[in-house]
Amino acid sequence: MSKPVVLITGAAGEIGQALVRELAGNARIVTLDLAAMPEELAGETTHVTGSITDKALIERLGAEYTFDTIYHLAALLSTRAEHSPALAHEVNVDASVLLLELAAAQSAARGQAVKFIFPSSKAIYGMPDLETKAAHPRVKEDEWLHPDTVYGANKLAVELLGAYYSRRYKQLGDAPAALLDFRALRFPGLISAFTLPTGGTSDYGPEMLHAAAQDKPYACFVRPDTTIAFMAMPDGVKAMLTLAATPRQALSRTAYNVNSFSLSAEEFRQQVLAAFPQAQISFAPDAKRQGIVDSWPMGINDSAARADWGWAPEYDLQRCFDEYLVPNIRQRYQA
Repeated sequence: MSKPVVLITGAAGEIGQALVRELAGNARIVTLDLAAMPEELAGETTHVTGSITDKALIERLGAEYTFDTIYHLAALLSTRAEHSPALAHEVNVDASVLLLELAAAQSAARGQAVKFIFPSSKAIYGMPDLETKAAHPRVKEDEWLHPDTVYGANKLAVELLGAYYSRRYKQLGDAPAALLDFRALRFPGLISAFTLPTGGTSDYGPEMLHAAAQDKPYACFVRPDTTIAFMAMPDGVKAMLTLAATPRQALSRTAYNVNSFSLSAEEFRQQVLAAFPQAQISFAPDAKRQGIVDSWPMGINDSAARADWGWAPEYDLQRCFDEYLVPNIRQRYQA
């Protein structure tokens, strides 16, 4: 077989671009996305343009490459998924099963587990009402697993399927197959300074910043008091790489919460105004999207990740804005 490589699906998206930048030069990378890679990253990977739902394409990749690690980032995000639930299931669940099958087959053939790193989401949680949300401000991994959205249900389904493939798949008989190594991260709202928001329901935060930097008015689609967790993109990438590097025997679970900071939409607005005093930010809650965000917890308990693999974010709220978001977004639009 050929030398093992890293596969990144959805690599042209926000997380994918950041991950490629971190891995470039340290691994042979194959990327898959419907879109081309940005010009500045085009030479860093072997890029395949195509759909994650294309079974023939996935089988061809499996025949052509031996994968050491798969970062499965491709997904239909929360807002669009609500409008196209059947398509969301096809992209978010069915395509994930294709990749799990590929990883399982290669694990068995090599006798060595393929690592399968999966970015899950706070959307897998479902708080029944605002009173319950306020009473449980930091949710643990096994609490409130009642997602209120197609996207959340899809993510939770893949978590459960990944755990199955990682622990039970084809384990009947005298000679059980080698199992893949599935690891999921439940992210808060990830904020990037270098790529534009792409339709996530928590994107009202970064949308405020990008609009303010362009001197454009912005109407936030949630109430001022709406509070959820956020994380700087560099910490999201750090979490994936740290989890991927942790020995399997150190892990007590297949899905981990990771967290950084929580703030309300009004507090986010105040941070933006501190950097861009002329920003025109109003509130015009959208009932559907507001209902989705209200079902997400205010914060996430990530004590298991801290205990098992030493997780700790580098960017707290103030450093995220002062050192990462504001200067880089300001430079983007000044240029």
